[in-house]
Amino acid sequence: MIMVEKKLRPIMPIQAEWSTPQLQENIAVALEGSGAALSTTKLKIKEVDEDVALVVNSSGSTGEAKLVVISRAALIASTNASHKFLGAVPGDTWSLLLPTTHIAGLNVIIRATALGTKVIDNRGVNKYEDADFISIVPTQLHKAIYQDRKLLEHLTAAEAVLVGGGPLDSNLKKLAESKHVKIVTTYGMTEMSGGCVYNNKPLEGVKFEIDNNGLIKLAGPMLAKGYLGEGGTINAIDDSGWFTTTDLGQVSSGLLKVIGRADEVIITGGEKISLPFVEDQIKSIFPNTPLIVFSIPDKIWGERLCIGSITNISLEEIGNKLGPILKPKTLFLFNEIPTTAIGKPDRQTAKKMALEIGLND
Repeated sequence: MIMVEKKLRPIMPIQAEWSTPQLQENIAVALEGSGAALSTTKLKIKEVDEDVALVVNSSGSTGEAKLVVISRAALIASTNASHKFLGAVPGDTWSLLLPTTHIAGLNVIIRATALGTKVIDNRGVNKYEDADFISIVPTQLHKAIYQDRKLLEHLTAAEAVLVGGGPLDSNLKKLAESKHVKIVTTYGMTEMSGGCVYNNKPLEGVKFEIDNNGLIKLAGPMLAKGYLGEGGTINAIDDSGWFTTTDLGQVSSGLLKVIGRADEVIITGGEKISLPFVEDQIKSIFPNTPLIVFSIPDKIWGERLCIGSITNISLEEIGNKLGPILKPKTLFLFNEIPTTAIGKPDRQTAKKMALEIGLND
């Protein structure tokens, strides 16, 4: 038997002291194959397979940290499919408003590189420089609509504003569109090289289906190689070529509707309730109030539906408008609403904060 020696390339962590142009340059050579692969975190290994471009830390839906290994081909396929959907052409620009420790922020740089332009870093600036395309999370859209007029002007100047990383409240979306923000909703995850479903439609090459448990399954050329294990081994995501998410969904007329994460659906008093859905409904009642919906264990209800807010809001008003099933049992007052690094609601931290406060009833 002839053994074929596996070709390797060096890998190095993204350095905090790199400027954005330096990061873009290093990403460019990682994709091209002429430079080192990059990692969002420090690794024990110094080399990876030749076709690997990125190793990205992902908390996953369970909060368990995983190192997702993404090939050059997968990232290129993701970028090309995104640009085809958006109608982007060489010379178009991207605005960076997301952290580059996650795939969403890195994708902004990759896409700008593919179009032959320098990414416009608008993070922490006093004056935004206009761009053709922008990628943000729902909390940033909320900030633009209710607090930051300059950010709103930046969003309205773009050809398209991609909003992903979590469920987008339908009322917030309508309000933003009424202010001429051209929203494209996105759904995806690190294992699929970022967003792969735009406006409920699969990008080119992407397939989705619902398994017997109601979970969304995804496949396509942008699927990651797997998870980085000890000693540099790559553990495949799924031998079938599909990635089974922890998100519940429905498919109708070729469109994917994301119901919510399976671990964000609770059973309280025998009723199955989606925490993101309840949160969206309550935000439509109190649009200017930062809040989060979560649950804590309860002897009577199984899971007690709770809400955390920075101000005192009326549970009675919520019950009157949404009915008794969707009315939270307890309000917890927080100094701030916990979110993840990318701006998603951090329900696990909210639960811990609530348990530390304790119940008064």
